[in-house]
Amino acid sequence: MSEPRSLSERPRLDNLTLSRKEGFRQLALAPPRIQPDALTAADLAALGVAARAAYDRLRRDWLANLGPIRTPQLAALQEDLWDIVDSNVQDGDKPKGAIAVDAFPGLGKTTAVLHFAQKFHLREIGEEGEFTQAGHERWPVCRVGLTSNVGMKDFNRAILEFFAHPARFRGTSAQFLQRALDCVLDCETKVLIIDDLHFLRWSGRNGREVSNHFKYIANEFPVTLIFVGVELANRGLYSEADDGGDVTLAQTARRTTPLTMEPFAVNDDKRRREWRNLMLWLEKRIVLAEKFPGMLADELSDYLYARTTGHIGSLMTLVNRGCQRAIRTGTERLDEDLLNSVKIDAASEKARQQLEASLRARRWTSKTSTARSATTKAARG
Repeated sequence: MSEPRSLSERPRLDNLTLSRKEGFRQLALAPPRIQPDALTAADLAALGVAARAAYDRLRRDWLANLGPIRTPQLAALQEDLWDIVDSNVQDGDKPKGAIAVDAFPGLGKTTAVLHFAQKFHLREIGEEGEFTQAGHERWPVCRVGLTSNVGMKDFNRAILEFFAHPARFRGTSAQFLQRALDCVLDCETKVLIIDDLHFLRWSGRNGREVSNHFKYIANEFPVTLIFVGVELANRGLYSEADDGGDVTLAQTARRTTPLTMEPFAVNDDKRRREWRNLMLWLEKRIVLAEKFPGMLADELSDYLYARTTGHIGSLMTLVNRGCQRAIRTGTERLDEDLLNSVKIDAASEKARQQLEASLRARRWTSKTSTARSATTKAARG
């Protein structure tokens, strides 16, 4: 049996930051991870101490980085993103439409947008080259993450920080903004992602300042703005004057296309098939010695839905942590007993009791009618 592959064959991504261009490029250019070989319990026992440690490390890294998964929600969102970004090829004298990806936490909106951004980066570099005609580095995407109480000067400086502009440490907000425009023009940036936009306060005077700031960027920067956040509509992003909102926010609403992502649902067979396909996808990628066909899709489907309420972020966390414990304890499989000992986010745990009670009362199931029929036939022998 060959020795497990080394992690050194792939560049490490655990220490990168997407707030800087080098980190984003490293993520975009990194080759796909290679799934570790599936070993049986006997194969594991035959490994030496060093080989077993190396194999388990490979599995830990693989299981902690499953995805992104091309779920129906991710595919639909990315198709909309491609439509809007590719249609924004107007000349620079015309403002480009913006995008607001607005969804609750744990539904994968940031993952989906970043995955799109990586593909867009690769496409643009492939078509246009790594350098512009003027000899500057080409950076098709700029990504800025916001923190609480961030001001416009801090926001402008964050753009400069992404590009590693030498004058990012000193200057006024207006000077930072003009330097950011220079970076966008020199590097031919086409997409500006603003993550966690909900940290900004949109009401009152601050809302007008923020709206005016983004209107200036939309008018003067030849980029497609992609806002990512939670409850952006309720925070005033789309406020219209005739709906009681501030008139200065109306233009932002008219130029911004809202997109969203929904949790998985199991209220009809079509949606149950989508959930089952997700279970089957995960089964193929779980690397445990005692894994068996149907471990997730048949044995744990209802349990996993009840534990995570169909939120993919919670599901991936539970599966990842469960697999890590299964490796560490030597269980080498997932079942309810093991997963019950794994803790995940508070929101999922709060909703779990009600869903499990409904499941016990047989008010719902995540299994398709075909899967239920197969289970019934197997039970009857």
